[in-house]
Amino acid sequence: MCPVSASKWLTGQSVLKAYHRVTCGNGPGGDTKLKTVQGVVTSLCDDYGLIDESIYFSTNKVTENVPLKIGQKVTAVVEEDKTSVELKATKVDVIPDNFDVTKPLDSRIRVLVGYVTSIKKDTVYIDKKTYFSIDIVSEGELMRKEFPLHGFVPYKGDWLEVEYSTQPGTSNIKAHSVKPMNCKHVDEVCITSLQERHGMIDYTIFFTLDSLKLPDGYVPQPYDVVNVVIVESVQLCYVWRAVSMTPVQRSS
Repeated sequence: MCPVSASKWLTGQSVLKAYHRVTCGNGPGGDTKLKTVQGVVTSLCDDYGLIDESIYFSTNKVTENVPLKIGQKVTAVVEEDKTSVELKATKVDVIPDNFDVTKPLDSRIRVLVGYVTSIKKDTVYIDKKTYFSIDIVSEGELMRKEFPLHGFVPYKGDWLEVEYSTQPGTSNIKAHSVKPMNCKHVDEVCITSLQERHGMIDYTIFFTLDSLKLPDGYVPQPYDVVNVVIVESVQLCYVWRAVSMTPVQRSS
């Protein structure tokens, strides 16, 4: 029997203990409010569980049915009923550990997954001890088979996959190649908001004009219909960031 009371499942009034929490505004409509939180799985049963002892989720909402465990860090899209203040996750994504060796390539080259915590001058930091020169990206080593990403520059929050080696006799890490952990192409979506240099596409995708590839002469405007290439990224209430945008040409 799962050691969780029904009141904990449903009230959702306890203070979230997530290491990162951002509350968003109301969604497109209805009696619920959407937000994205990062937290820890604190209870698990056969087909449901709790995040931070306050957010209920069904295991069929876990992306790609990845097995979960107590203590697993996750990102969740949470639906909050404005009347009852009930919290329920509609999507749960597992957060890999920054130093998770996902696939050894040989005895020296390994792969780690982590998100960009800061960028200072020409150096990209995964954390205080793991960093690499942005030249690794600009020299063209970053490429996905599905979508060419020439000109892509990592932005704070982007999830990256880094091939690296440890220099003999030291703990220093040398990065050999860098690419987004996940990226995809999305066609004919609408710019739903744009304030100063930051905007939102289709209520779900973040973009900033400070790091966005655009066709010459094109300036994004609210309600434009566009095609975008997006990468997985931790951006406040969003888990995707647009890295390139092309307006859709409508036939007259």
